[in-house]
Amino acid sequence: MTPDPKNAVRAGRYERIRAQLAEQLNEGAKATRDPIARMATIAALLHGKQSHFFWTGFYRREGDRLVVGPYQGPLACAVLPGFDGVCWAAVQRGESVIVADVHTFAGHVACDARSKSEIVVPVRDPAGEIVAVLDVDSDQPDVFDEVDRIGLESIVELISC
Repeated sequence: MTPDPKNAVRAGRYERIRAQLAEQLNEGAKATRDPIARMATIAALLHGKQSHFFWTGFYRREGDRLVVGPYQGPLACAVLPGFDGVCWAAVQRGESVIVADVHTFAGHVACDARSKSEIVVPVRDPAGEIVAVLDVDSDQPDVFDEVDRIGLESIVELISC
């Protein structure tokens, strides 16, 4: 089976985005260790570089709530209480979750009815605890796959560097 050239292009794009973020966050006078500043920078760059990202942002874990953090896109749910939805599924499973059609996901929390597909990636602190999630929605169905998962997992590692 030959590799899909589109996947190689997309994987390369994630590598370039990660390199740009690492430079922005870690080098010179513009470097920061602040996790909120890192989240804001990551959300802004991803949203600007990935045309199929409709909503790009973070939810920070505060006990049994996920509270919106830095994001780009339309208005978000300020709080995701309880344990429903794709974001909470990623926290509970301890792994990234890809949903091709959010309308078929049991307990999906619709912050914007235009959302069609979603990927959520856990963000861990240096001790390995999940402290937030990166949530990316698309207004197109079935656009996220393993290339996105691998690329975004690599990028969120920059938050706790």
